[in-house]
Amino acid sequence: MNQNLDHTKSETQEEGNIPESTMTNITLRPIELSDVDDFMTWATDERVTRFCLWSTYTSKEQAVDYIKNHAIPHPWLRLICLDDNRAVGSITVTPCTDSGYDRCRAEIGYVVAHEYWGRGIATLAVKTAAAAIFKEWPHLRRLQGVADVDNRGSQRVLEKSGFEREGVLRNYVELKGKIVDVVMYSIVV
Repeated sequence: MNQNLDHTKSETQEEGNIPESTMTNITLRPIELSDVDDFMTWATDERVTRFCLWSTYTSKEQAVDYIKNHAIPHPWLRLICLDDNRAVGSITVTPCTDSGYDRCRAEIGYVVAHEYWGRGIATLAVKTAAAAIFKEWPHLRRLQGVADVDNRGSQRVLEKSGFEREGVLRNYVELKGKIVDVVMYSIVV
């Protein structure tokens, strides 16, 4: 199966007043160790990691360890790349379990470098990943995503990607030492 997924911005012009010149094509592809410098662009930026469950990276060695031991073996982690193959973020789909009663669902997560916020890149990546994952994992019936109640940008990404808001889950997850509420979204097939 082709691991690179292409999607063009022209299919999703609902981004509002973003000038056409800033709209772009993206590709989703597996991460490699050679992507560490691009990875560091968003992983070391506290504006980006503010709502991430993981802490801001502080060294290249830490990033290499993550890529080698977690990102590469992940069941579905892709880099979000621009036309020049430069990674500007990442997107994951994580099965809720590998077997059992909740095998039919998975959770999507994404991160984009700060300088690329507001360009529709995350929305395009989520749409592309959602379309691909339902084909690649035929047992999947539900793709869900959660966003911190204060992370309005991520909520908008999910809404513009066709996810339905299901409600607020109170005291749902620990984020940087604090228990927070999240908004649950999903797409079902």
